[in-house]
Amino acid sequence: MITHDFPVRVYYDDTDAGGVVYHANYLKFTERARTEYLRALGFENSKIRDDYGIIIVVKNIEAEYFSPARLDDFLVVQTRVLSVKNTSFVMKQDIYRGEGQIFGMTAVLVCVNAAGRPTKIPDAVKLSFVKEVEL
Repeated sequence: MITHDFPVRVYYDDTDAGGVVYHANYLKFTERARTEYLRALGFENSKIRDDYGIIIVVKNIEAEYFSPARLDDFLVVQTRVLSVKNTSFVMKQDIYRGEGQIFGMTAVLVCVNAAGRPTKIPDAVKLSFVKEVEL
């Protein structure tokens, strides 16, 4: 299973008045990491939309916060695909500060058409995911 690393620096606008990262910003960090993971596989969200008429949406997230990130921290978001079905896939994303994990989540993502109905993951995308899971 291949893991994609995405670096994140915590800026002032990511934090509350106490310099601690606001909880919703962890979801922003992981969203960016998922986008860059797709890009590393050769797929951009806009190209998937334009070429296949689908978008990838979050259906479910289970998240756990272990330790707060703070202003100026350097973080790494690790992303990997856990499983792939016909219209959906599951990703595991963990955020680390140094060697310590500070956040973890599992996200179920679904491909949907313009009407918002689940639709088949494009074959090229699915094949890339399956290869990632098997490694």
